[in-house]
Amino acid sequence: MSILVDKETRILVQGITGREGGFHAGQCQKYSREFAGGGGAVVAGVTPGKGGQEADGVPVFNTVADAVRETGANAALIFVPPPFAADAVVEAVDSRLPLVVCITEGIPVRDMVYVKRHMEDSGAVLIGPNCPGVITPGGCKMGIMPGHIHKEGTIGVISKSGTLTYEVVAQLTEQGLGQTTCVGIGGDPVIGTMYIDLLRMFEDDPATEAIILIGEIGGTAEQDAARWAKENVSKPLVGFIAGQTAPPGRRMGHAGAIISGGEGTAAEKMRVMSECGVHVTESPAEMGLTMAKALGRA
Repeated sequence: MSILVDKETRILVQGITGREGGFHAGQCQKYSREFAGGGGAVVAGVTPGKGGQEADGVPVFNTVADAVRETGANAALIFVPPPFAADAVVEAVDSRLPLVVCITEGIPVRDMVYVKRHMEDSGAVLIGPNCPGVITPGGCKMGIMPGHIHKEGTIGVISKSGTLTYEVVAQLTEQGLGQTTCVGIGGDPVIGTMYIDLLRMFEDDPATEAIILIGEIGGTAEQDAARWAKENVSKPLVGFIAGQTAPPGRRMGHAGAIISGGEGTAAEKMRVMSECGVHVTESPAEMGLTMAKALGRA
């Protein structure tokens, strides 16, 4: 099993006729053919005013509603420019798609606050924005991550950092553990799905043996997740916090990486995680090894 995406996922790409949307839609299709046996494929694209065209063989529609009705798409992948991306998310949610993955970087915070309010009680799951996406190895690639480094396995991955997601995946593959599903949640101040939501999904997934959580300086989401996991997660949990060498008082990396009142420092996050039973590693080079040790396999 897995969470969020699998071989039954039918993806529509909003912004498929743009440079980034077209390229990555093609990469998702390539992953479907080479690693998922044709499952988890892109079935539609959406660009207003370009309905009736094709993008590398994928039919393009003017609206998400049209694409869903004609193709049975059940997930949206968004590559729409920042000024219009919030509207694209709302359109996907209003079309009753259960999963929306927004890759777009630079969406105004005010727009995302509106999106979050609009999504209340919709039942939809939003991953991102400003994220690499979601992948279930051997099932479905829905984002911009390099598919070939992933391997079917038993570890769930939740990460706020895009590049560190790829690093930990490569290490887990090297350790022979593989992954059930990897989720890049994005590093913006306002995002759709947080750590606790995904910890709950992985805890309920029988195929997931353990979970790794990668965080960053800024905010208190990692501490909140660790405290929740202490009471609600029975599986081994490994953690790493990026930004340990960030100079005090300086904003680093993602827009959400802002330290306030000492609560968002790497040291504070790591302290709370350790107190809550998380296997914390101080080095990004040892994330995979730390997981193997937590499972008694190293």
